[in-house]
Amino acid sequence: MMKVTYMGHSGFLLEMDRIYCMFDYYKGEFPKWDSGKKMAVFVSHAHYDHFGKAIFSLRKVFSEICFILSSDIPVTEYEDEGDVICAAPNESLDVFGMQVRTLRSNDQGVAYLLHGEGKTIYHAGDLNWWHWEGESETFNKMIRRTYQSEINKLQNEKIDVAFVPVDPRLGEQYCWGIDCFMKRTDTKCVFPMHFWGNYEVFDRLMLDNCTEAYRDRIMKIGQEGQTFLLES
Repeated sequence: MMKVTYMGHSGFLLEMDRIYCMFDYYKGEFPKWDSGKKMAVFVSHAHYDHFGKAIFSLRKVFSEICFILSSDIPVTEYEDEGDVICAAPNESLDVFGMQVRTLRSNDQGVAYLLHGEGKTIYHAGDLNWWHWEGESETFNKMIRRTYQSEINKLQNEKIDVAFVPVDPRLGEQYCWGIDCFMKRTDTKCVFPMHFWGNYEVFDRLMLDNCTEAYRDRIMKIGQEGQTFLLES
């Protein structure tokens, strides 16, 4: 069983038997920890809403901790006794025995694919179908092409849990990214994220025609700190 805690915006804590994996935390209170577990802290890129420097206070909590920072973050500023790994796009890493693969974000930084404790986990960071009204046709075509190219790399994966942006600022195009992801991957459940506290986006997703084939696999978030127990 896995426990998922929503930490706000794109931040999630995933608890497995032996390891915590925390993704893109940037604000809010930390939960109570089992300090006997290992902690892997993933940061997808340097944007303020994905990288809260309070994560480094966890060095005082966990004897075994590793920070996996995207390569756009100056690692040397935060390194301490070799507990920081720099993650560039298209790399394979070993983190506490988990196999970690990075994808190239079409915004900044990386997305993460993890294989650990018999589970496969995907966190998109800011890899998304960012179709903005007002941008040029050339830009939006480039975003579509790069997004679809990266997602196609996941087509042979069986993903247990995914965290994917659904940004209401994109207007009618808010769900293009999650729709492409869910229709091109074999994913058991998906947590929408990056919705800027606009929880109404979940009602919208439940009614949108494009989600009909997979809406029963969308996890509905109602508040920060909410927890979900995912069966094996």
